[in-house]
Amino acid sequence: MSRSAHDVAGSVGTVFASVFDQLAAWRAPVEQLIDGAPEVRPAALDSVVAELVLPRLTEPDPLLVGAGFIADGEIVRGRDVHFAWWLGPLDANPVLGSTTEPTRLDLTTRGYTEYLRDFRALEWYRIPATTRHAHVTGPYVDHLCTCDYILTMTMPVHAAASPDGGAASGGTRMVGVIGADVSVRRLEHELLTAFLEVPSPLALVNDEGRVVLSTEPTLQVGQLTDPDGPGEPCPGTPLRVLVEPAASGSN
Repeated sequence: MSRSAHDVAGSVGTVFASVFDQLAAWRAPVEQLIDGAPEVRPAALDSVVAELVLPRLTEPDPLLVGAGFIADGEIVRGRDVHFAWWLGPLDANPVLGSTTEPTRLDLTTRGYTEYLRDFRALEWYRIPATTRHAHVTGPYVDHLCTCDYILTMTMPVHAAASPDGGAASGGTRMVGVIGADVSVRRLEHELLTAFLEVPSPLALVNDEGRVVLSTEPTLQVGQLTDPDGPGEPCPGTPLRVLVEPAASGSN
């Protein structure tokens, strides 16, 4: 029996729910470390985050290609921004070559990092800060780490507000995002079989209509299509599975 677009959208939602559940589980110990402390030592933060994310990055056939915590500089001693972020083992990566062990993201060794100075304006930080909810950014080419199409899932991390920000009344402030990257190629491996079981061509797109994966040969990852065409929303995500999608006139 062939699947329907509704079934496929449910499968997409299940994959993303598993990542968001993992982010929520990681968020709790990070918030416990930060909560109530005016500053956190970078080494202490790195140790906690590494212990959380490294098992997922080194499991057999990992779904996640990178994960960690990006801290607002106000909580990390001596830093404007702090990336406690690791990449899993990579095959033939243009930046790092082939790696067999997790790699800590070191911004000092990367080019094109100037845009991170205003990281609060970037979608993966700005949307969770505005909505206080988890967010999916992408697909986009990750020039910082993987040099490949990825989706970034981020979730806000909060701590007790500073004394002048309402701590007495139980207020909280956002102190960063916990996040994970999934490569589009790895997502295809996870989902393409289900997409191919539907007789009609399908495309998984974000809320702007940008293609994540597709069984329509004329649509490639990153290309734009009409996000309002016939299809099914993927539960718990901003993504939709479009049926018989067509390319947009612009990219």
